[in-house]
Amino acid sequence: MPFFKTIARLAGLAALTAALCGSANAAEPFKVGFVYIGPAGDLGWSYAHDQARKAVEAKFGSKVQTTFVENVPETADAERVIRDLASKGNSMVFATSFGYMNAVNKVARQFPKTTFMHATGYKSGKNLGLYDVRTYEGAYMLGVVAGKMSKTGKLGVVGSVAIPEVIRNINAFTIGARSVNPKATVRVIWVESWFNPGKEREAALALISQGADVLMQNTDSPAVVQTAKEKGIHAFGWDSDMTKIGGKAQFAASVLHWEVIYNEQIDLAMKGQWKSSDVWYGVKEGAVNIEGFGPDTSPEAKKLAEERRDALKAGKLHPFTGPLNDNTGKVLVAAGKTLSDADLRKMNVFVEGIEGSLPK
Repeated sequence: MPFFKTIARLAGLAALTAALCGSANAAEPFKVGFVYIGPAGDLGWSYAHDQARKAVEAKFGSKVQTTFVENVPETADAERVIRDLASKGNSMVFATSFGYMNAVNKVARQFPKTTFMHATGYKSGKNLGLYDVRTYEGAYMLGVVAGKMSKTGKLGVVGSVAIPEVIRNINAFTIGARSVNPKATVRVIWVESWFNPGKEREAALALISQGADVLMQNTDSPAVVQTAKEKGIHAFGWDSDMTKIGGKAQFAASVLHWEVIYNEQIDLAMKGQWKSSDVWYGVKEGAVNIEGFGPDTSPEAKKLAEERRDALKAGKLHPFTGPLNDNTGKVLVAAGKTLSDADLRKMNVFVEGIEGSLPK
């Protein structure tokens, strides 16, 4: 009889141990990894993503554990980093730069039980979704301020890579400026890089030497606003508020709130309800906003930009509503028509008011 009691006691302990292990497993946090192209603390694109990552931690607390890898180039290193995050048990991985597209697509096929999401790309799969912010809405609002505040009507843009996303932003900025000042013109200098502070500074200096008194950028560092401050002109924060660097040289900033997307998609994944989709949020959803107005920005310009923001939010305004021509005089959007999302995603022409042509 004691033998059977011992067996029963051991069986009870085994059951208790299993229950405790089950509870521990159930309490394990949902692990999420992020891959950044630049440094997390440099007030640009990667900084905006990292602020959103911190917002995720604040929202979900101990239920979620996040990690990130910064300064990951769009090379074979990206594939290695994304695979490493998946192999270390991250249930969800966010690849935050366009150039990571092929790498994340390949790794997603190798880890079918892991959920992946890629920012700004176009390749998806069963466990690979897409997400983006309508950055062109932010660029449009900055253009409104530029058109109102520029003394010369000569505006400059430091462009990164000539893909539809960036072309779309430059066009929206120009449309916004010319909605206030129809004679405003825009010059673009390309640096062929998302993050290269040295080249961004050189491009800004060149635009200033050509007469631009207000600069916009579609690059990731604060070098443009810093250069504007040094040279006594004005610029805009891009992706985040860059007042810390630009001071009063910053008229305003287009600020991205990626947490709107991250919180939603992570919540769906934790509930087992996530499905591959193409998420594209803007002013309406709170994913982009004009913020950080500087002391040199007139009350009239601020009010006008906020009115346009409210119209965007209400669906009463779309930057790409005709009549719009490209910069060769060809009709791009007929009067009363609005470009579809599909057309916006493949934009490959400059609008009227932009000097020069796109790189071949």
